[in-house]
Amino acid sequence: MAETVLLLEIKKIGIALANGVTNQASAQFAKHAVQLTELQDSMGRIMRELRVMHDFLCQMDIQSRCNQVYLGWLQEVRKVVYVMEDMVDEYLHLVGCQRDLGCCFYLKKLFSQPRSVLSLDRIASMVSRIEKDLAHLSQTKDRWIPITNIGNSSHNVVQGPQDLASLSRSLDEDDLVGIEDNKQKLLEWLRDGDPARSVIVVHGMGGLGKTTHAATVFRKEREKFDCHAWVSVSQTYTREDILHRLIVEIFRDKPNAPSNITTMDIATLQDTLMSFLEQKMYLIVLDDVWTPQVYNDLSAALVSNLKGSRIIIITTRNAEIGHLTFPGRAMELKRLSEDDSWDLFCKKAFLNHECPKELKDLSEQILSKCEGLPLAIVSIGRLLSVRSKTPAEWKRILDQLSWELINNTEMEHVRNILLLSYIYLPTRLKSCFLYCSLFPEDYLLKRKQFIRVWIAEGLVESRGRSTMERRWQKDISKNWFT
Repeated sequence: MAETVLLLEIKKIGIALANGVTNQASAQFAKHAVQLTELQDSMGRIMRELRVMHDFLCQMDIQSRCNQVYLGWLQEVRKVVYVMEDMVDEYLHLVGCQRDLGCCFYLKKLFSQPRSVLSLDRIASMVSRIEKDLAHLSQTKDRWIPITNIGNSSHNVVQGPQDLASLSRSLDEDDLVGIEDNKQKLLEWLRDGDPARSVIVVHGMGGLGKTTHAATVFRKEREKFDCHAWVSVSQTYTREDILHRLIVEIFRDKPNAPSNITTMDIATLQDTLMSFLEQKMYLIVLDDVWTPQVYNDLSAALVSNLKGSRIIIITTRNAEIGHLTFPGRAMELKRLSEDDSWDLFCKKAFLNHECPKELKDLSEQILSKCEGLPLAIVSIGRLLSVRSKTPAEWKRILDQLSWELINNTEMEHVRNILLLSYIYLPTRLKSCFLYCSLFPEDYLLKRKQFIRVWIAEGLVESRGRSTMERRWQKDISKNWFT
C-alpha cells in the first residue's frame, strides 16, 4: 500500500512545481528568489527520489511482503512521505492564498507579507530535513534489507503462489457444487477427437474454483494422453523456470529422462521439450497465468502437432487471455447461485448437511458475506463446523467475521488469495481500491458515481482523447468488478 501513498505524493509535488504555481510563487516572493529556487530544487529532488522509490516498492511488495525488516522500513518511509505531504499542502496554500481579490486585498497583503516569508523559511527548512531523511532511509535500506532477503526471495516470488495453487488442486471435488455443466464441457473439449492441438482457457475472479475445476478433469483424463504436466506460473515467472519444470513433469517416471536438466540453458531446454513433444499427444495445464505473454514465451516449445494435444490455461480475472483460443474454447466461471451457495455451505458447516431452524437466519447472513465465492464458502463452512451450534456463538462469529479473516489460521489461504489479488492489481487502481475503506462495511457503491468521486479526488489520469470517466469504467470493469 505504501507505493500508492508515494504515487499520490509524486503527483502533488508535480502540481506544486507546475509552471502556473512556480510563476505565482516567483511573483509573490520576488525578493527571496534564491531561497525559493532552493526550495523548488529540493522538492524536485525529492520527487525524483520518490519516483524511483515507488518503482522499487512495486517490486518489493511482491518479494518481501513477509519480511519484518522491510515492513518496518516501509513504515518509516510512510511517516516521511506524510510529513512531505503536509509541507506541500502548506506551500500550495501559501502561494495560493495571495491570489485573493476584493477591497481588502492590499491591506491583507501588507500585513501578511512578513508572516508569509516566515512560513516560506519554515517550509524550506522542513523540506531540506525531509530530503536528508530520505537519504538516510535509502542508506538504511541498503544496509539491512538485502541481508534479510537472502534465501527468502525465491520462496516469496515463486513458491507462495505455487503453494496456493497446490492447495486448490488438493481440494475435493465435493468442495464445489453446481460444476457439472462446466466439468462436462471441459471433458468434451478434451475428447472431441480433433487432431489439431487446441488451447482451452478457464478464467474468472479469484476464489471461484478455476484450479479445482481443471484439476478434477486433469486427474480424470491425464492417463489417456502420452504425457502430461501441470505447472503453476504466477505473475513473477521466468521462462527458464517454467521450461525446466515442464521438462521435469513431462519426463517424470520415464526411462529416457535427461540427466542434465539443471545445467541446461534456455535454448537447450526448449529444444529438448520440442523434440520430445513433437510425436506425442500431450496434456499440459498452465495454472495461475496473468498475461498472454506466458503463452507467447512457451508456444515455440509447445509444438503444434496433429496428435490431439491439449493445453489448458487457467487465469485469474484476465479475460484477454481468452483471445488465445477460439471463442468456443474459453470458459468464464461465475459466482455460485443462491441455491448452490446454500447447498455448499450446509455441506461444509453441518455433519448432516442440514441447517437447524434456529441457525438459518444467522447462516444466511454469514453466507451473504461470501458473495457466491466457493473458496470463501468452503473456508467459512469449515470454520463453523467445529464451533458450537448455538445462535449466540454464530452471532459472535458473524459480528467478528473480519477479525476471523485476519487472525484465524484456518482462513490463511483466503487471506493469501485476497492479498495476491491486491498485489497484482495495477498500480493505478490500488489507490482507488484503498479509497473504498473510507466508507462503512456493506455500503452500496454505485460504480458511475464512485468513478466521478475518484476523478474529483485526482486519483484518475486522463489518457488521449478518451474521457476519464469512460476509460475508467472500462478499466475498473476489466480488473475489478468481474
